[in-house]
Amino acid sequence: MALKSTIYKADLQIADMDRHYYGDHSLTIARHPSETDERMMVRVAAFGMFADERLEFCKGLSDTDEPDLWQKDLTGQIQTWIEVGQPDERRISKASGRSERVIVIAYAGKTADIWWNGVKGKVERLQNVTVWSLADGIAEALGKLAERTMRLQMMVQDGDVTLGSETADAVAIRWNVLKDGAA
Repeated sequence: MALKSTIYKADLQIADMDRHYYGDHSLTIARHPSETDERMMVRVAAFGMFADERLEFCKGLSDTDEPDLWQKDLTGQIQTWIEVGQPDERRISKASGRSERVIVIAYAGKTADIWWNGVKGKVERLQNVTVWSLADGIAEALGKLAERTMRLQMMVQDGDVTLGSETADAVAIRWNVLKDGAA
């Protein structure tokens, strides 16, 4: 018998002064049985960093044809494709052809560096792809925010990003830009 996803609920308040985006989002997050708290919370942080009224969680690990998050326009065309983790270059290339903008957020420290060295040559030529690597320890700190029901606050100001909850200290989210997309 296959294990089912665990459902998490999050009320996420976003104050993004850099983009002048302010919103409250009630999120339902399906955590795949093989997914860690760290990966799930990186997905939540990605949602907050790129929040838009049409940004939504996808099936992610449950469906290889969908990213972790995407934003579609009113015609159903994919505008933004967001991957969390270390996808192979074929997946990134496919996403680049299917959407206007692709964002990859790698995490896991040294293994993310090894992954990037392996895909860098093929991914660098893709104009609409942005690749970030979270600084060491950030994913683990985000994982500590995970609860079945969460009330989270995200603040973005002058490039500084923090994500916190009522029950835990805020996490400063820092990343290295490995590739900056043109789109």
